Amino acid sequence: MKALRIHGKEDLRLEDIDTPQCSDGQIMIKPAWCGICGTDLHEYMGGPSLCPTTPHPITNETVPLTIGHEFSGVIEELGEGVSDKYTVGQRVVVQPIIYCGECGSCKDGIPNCCDKNGFVGLSGWGGGLAEHIVVPEYCVVPVPDNVSLEIAALVEPLAVAWHAVNMSPLKDFKKGQFALILGGGPIGLSVIQALKAHGDGTIIVSEVSTKRKAFAREFGADFILDPTKDDIPERCKEICGGVRGVDCVLDAAGVQNGLDAAVLAMRARGTLVNIAIWEKDARIIPNQFVFREKIYKGVATYVLGDFDEVLEAISSGRMKPEKMITKKVELKDVIEEGFLTLLKDKDNHVKVLIKSNNVE
Repeated sequence: MKALRIHGKEDLRLEDIDTPQCSDGQIMIKPAWCGICGTDLHEYMGGPSLCPTTPHPITNETVPLTIGHEFSGVIEELGEGVSDKYTVGQRVVVQPIIYCGECGSCKDGIPNCCDKNGFVGLSGWGGGLAEHIVVPEYCVVPVPDNVSLEIAALVEPLAVAWHAVNMSPLKDFKKGQFALILGGGPIGLSVIQALKAHGDGTIIVSEVSTKRKAFAREFGADFILDPTKDDIPERCKEICGGVRGVDCVLDAAGVQNGLDAAVLAMRARGTLVNIAIWEKDARIIPNQFVFREKIYKGVATYVLGDFDEVLEAISSGRMKPEKMITKKVELKDVIEEGFLTLLKDKDNHVKVLIKSNNVE
């Protein structure tokens, strides 16, 4: 079968490899659509980091690995012992967390914080940029009839945002509450949609790119600020009534200047939720948190059940992420028209989807 595999820095190859076999408790899926994530781009440009170069503690795999972790597809085969809620031909999306089930975090019911965690499409077990993949049953989430497989391929980044909002003080996002989102990339835009699905508070976005500002407004941001022109803390206080800052900052950028401004933009007892994966160490000033009783909180991807909630929000019309799709590419053109397009023209794209197979 055809599969896109990462071998090293700037070394992606569309190769012919063996089709995986479906064992007990597993489900074979024919991927339909797969998004290219910022993490995929980092792995390609910087060389394997999350992709293991020594055997992963759960998958026991190393590069070269098939990549792609934001994908939908159709069930091709069911292993022995799989629940009867799954059927061949069923439309599904893959929740790609890999976890051990034995560490303290797993026993506490938070496998996204697993001591050995990994991801389908980054750590082994194949990926969505291939003609076939086999995954454990727990990874597979049915797609409602009124949600297309193209839209279902957006569920993974939307679930990251959904989980961040659920872990923030804005889970019940009421009028009179204020959120500041740092960054208008795919995750920042997903956070806008998640917040709007949770309520009707006020959304402020800090972003430099002209095109991404336009995307943010289109997805429902109430105020768009430019950190190269605006004093973010002062503008946030003005928007919030002139006295207090925002209730919560959701950082989808991971930039020091943005973090510095965000801390000052928060009201007393405000919360900063870090979603971004930082490329270098960040600096915080503890006294800025201590004297105003502010909170800095990290969130890790999503928990089991978040995919179902996002799919329900899309199915019910509370989330309408169609405009996130800015380009569609065939698997044979994935490197030039997918990865290189995003690297050369990222400001004009939200999600590039790759068609792994012709399935409906």
